[in-house]
Amino acid sequence: MSSPAFRRVLRRETHSPRTVAMIIAVVLLLVVLIYIGTEIVLFLLAQPALLLGPAAAATWLIGLPTAQPGWLVAVFGVVLAVLGGIFVFLALAPGRLSKHQMQHENRAVLVDNGVIAASVAQHLSDETGIAREDITVGVSHRTVDVTVRPAVGVPLDKDPIQQLAATEVDSYQLTPKVKTRVRVERPKQNEDEQ
Repeated sequence: MSSPAFRRVLRRETHSPRTVAMIIAVVLLLVVLIYIGTEIVLFLLAQPALLLGPAAAATWLIGLPTAQPGWLVAVFGVVLAVLGGIFVFLALAPGRLSKHQMQHENRAVLVDNGVIAASVAQHLSDETGIAREDITVGVSHRTVDVTVRPAVGVPLDKDPIQQLAATEVDSYQLTPKVKTRVRVERPKQNEDEQ
């Protein structure tokens, strides 16, 4: 069984922090607050506004629905809603790093998805005799996608490749579990060739 400390380390290493999104949001909020504060201070000191003083901004905001075309106000509202939705999504959705937990003997090891992809591709190349550069493997959070491009005229059945890839991926005991998908892409033969 894994300890709480191990689970914390595992989560930290497999999930990306939302630091960049948070920094962008905080910087934007600070810029807006600094601008509003500057305009208020200038208003209180009876100085001219940088862009729009507090009284003029309030008047503009109150008159916005009637002073501007309705479609423009609606478009601006939709843009603000989309930006708000993006920030809410970034705040709530877990970010994933391209890593999986793999069982090795009785220990859990974190493995980068690129290492898993290279290992599966090399295994398939060794087992089938297909050149390594003709096998492309992509590993995502829930799937392993294998694309095989045999040479022209080389017969290749998808089922044995699917079985080989699935067996190899299953042997890694990845967490979270992944599904294996295999595609065989036939090269297009040039009809003008003789």
